[in-house]
Amino acid sequence: MIAKKPILAESILLTLLLLTVIASLCAGRYAVNIADICRIAAGMEPADPRARTVILSLRLPRVLLAGICGAGLSAAGVGLQAMFGNPLVSSHILGVSASAGFGAALGILLFGRTWAVQIMAVLFGFGGMFIVYAMSRRKGGTGILVLVLSGVIVTAVFEALTSLIKYIADPEEKLPAITYYLMGSLASASFRDVFSAGPAVAAGIAGLWIIRWRLNVISLSEDEAVSLGIDIPRIRALIVIATTVIAASIVSVCGIVSFVGLAAPHFARMLVGSDHSRLLPTSVILGGAFVLAVDTLCRTAAASEIPLSIVTAVVGAPVFAFLLRRSEGGLRD
Repeated sequence: MIAKKPILAESILLTLLLLTVIASLCAGRYAVNIADICRIAAGMEPADPRARTVILSLRLPRVLLAGICGAGLSAAGVGLQAMFGNPLVSSHILGVSASAGFGAALGILLFGRTWAVQIMAVLFGFGGMFIVYAMSRRKGGTGILVLVLSGVIVTAVFEALTSLIKYIADPEEKLPAITYYLMGSLASASFRDVFSAGPAVAAGIAGLWIIRWRLNVISLSEDEAVSLGIDIPRIRALIVIATTVIAASIVSVCGIVSFVGLAAPHFARMLVGSDHSRLLPTSVILGGAFVLAVDTLCRTAAASEIPLSIVTAVVGAPVFAFLLRRSEGGLRD
């Protein structure tokens, strides 16, 4: 299933992303035609004066945030899958999502839906990562197995603490807000969210791009990587930091969005192979398009908006299972 012409696959995905962006800007309870979108993009006045407000104030920040969310989670998945040499891991494995989710829940409990929620989500995301990495440290480096087990422990603890927050929260106001937030949603997306999460996610993706050839090497056996002069503990630390920056920033504005960081890199690997100079950008494009398409479905399929994480799992899991079966679970060329 691996494409012989990766550039062709990337071009097709970019076209798909563009079409998804246009469809997302047009679709909704208040339909906007493509001609008005083109006029707005060109700085002209649309035929329907309400279209400008709908596009610039409501849909454009949501489209941008969906792209950031999908691109970031996919890139984080690529980095962690390279580090573990396993296509079945994502940012959840290090406890970042659970700890950032607890920070967000605590912020909502104490301060309501304010800027403090984003700050606490990021701080607790980094705190969870620090605990995992500190627990897994041993003489001579950080072992993968110990890192995974530390992530499992930290995830369990923070999920229990989040349940405690839900238990003591006001069932009339705070509990619904916490529950809905943790399901993942872009309903309250704004340019402030885009500007707060976008630079951090871009920095994390850039960090992974800089070490892309090392990701190729570290995905091999540890002995091979060492023989090629790779400082494995240092590269693992860089991957953990980059993926934590990405995941915590996304959780802080979108809540917990599942499955994207697991599935998108695997689909991209089927298309362009395992060379991270191709795999990383392809995953970013594919993940952005996927989350954007799912978010459009979430806000248009029913009278009330469906939480994002529910649909990413329901839509993505069967497709992922089908493609995994077709590829016979293959990871490399």
